[in-house]
Amino acid sequence: MAKKVIIDCDVGVDDALALILAFHSPELEVKAVTGVNGNVSLNQVFDNIQKVLSLIQPKHKPIIAKGADQPLKGQALYAHSVHGKSGLGEAKIDLIKGKEWWKVFPSSAYDLITQMAQEFPGELTLIATGPLTNLALGLQKDIEGIKKLKEIVIMGGAVRTRGNITPFAEFNIFSDPLAAKIVFGSGLPITLVPLDVTHQVYLTHSLIEERIRPINNPFSEFTIDAIGYDLNTRKFRRGTDLIYLHDPLAVGVTIKADLVKKERLSLNVETQEGARFGQILEAEGTPNIEACLEVVSKGFLDLFLSRLG
Repeated sequence: MAKKVIIDCDVGVDDALALILAFHSPELEVKAVTGVNGNVSLNQVFDNIQKVLSLIQPKHKPIIAKGADQPLKGQALYAHSVHGKSGLGEAKIDLIKGKEWWKVFPSSAYDLITQMAQEFPGELTLIATGPLTNLALGLQKDIEGIKKLKEIVIMGGAVRTRGNITPFAEFNIFSDPLAAKIVFGSGLPITLVPLDVTHQVYLTHSLIEERIRPINNPFSEFTIDAIGYDLNTRKFRRGTDLIYLHDPLAVGVTIKADLVKKERLSLNVETQEGARFGQILEAEGTPNIEACLEVVSKGFLDLFLSRLG
């Protein structure tokens, strides 16, 4: 039986690829897609959710909802330098009026998450690929409702490796450390997919030329455009040698748990402003999180590339 999932995202390039992987995987039944302020503004995130769903054209229309438009505390931080102004790199998807591959929820994302957790108690997995603001708000509003989730899979943090927004912090956690602290301390079953493993799964020039270009369908074309790969120069437009598949790995772990090795750790988040703001801290005490620290890179890449077809 397919796992029922909600994907809570801040649709940038890798969130879009994660959505494609999720909807193309028979192991998952995507019930809803919720948006949170993160890589780009909330309105842009919501627009991007609709664009990616228009590309995918799912057989069963998911419910979509807008969530938090700012972190619990402090100012919003965007990643336009990585994902472009639109959030989808250089990919272009036009929305066609009257062709809607989704159903819009009339209230907030955190209300939808709570409602669906209660509708499918102990069955629903939440995959969070953006800041954890929506989940934290849900916990503050209805902790008993949210606790009916089966599990949460979070792409975020750097446990025993360097951050990607500061030397200590990863973007999603840094964007709203207070929300992450609330979620980590909630007692919910959490699997963390940090930079420790996402930095081991990436697309290279050779993978694009040998495995993605030959697929020659709308999803391979979108991938090439979104990640900024120039087919003429055979280089990434941002001058990098590779593109990390952060968010798709969180979906991959949900599909196939044995792609990673996990360690139960007691983790907290630094919320005091300063050099270590947003850092994940290992502490003594009762382990509260299953942290993914090793990954079968080839196994995941084979899964991801096979689902583009």
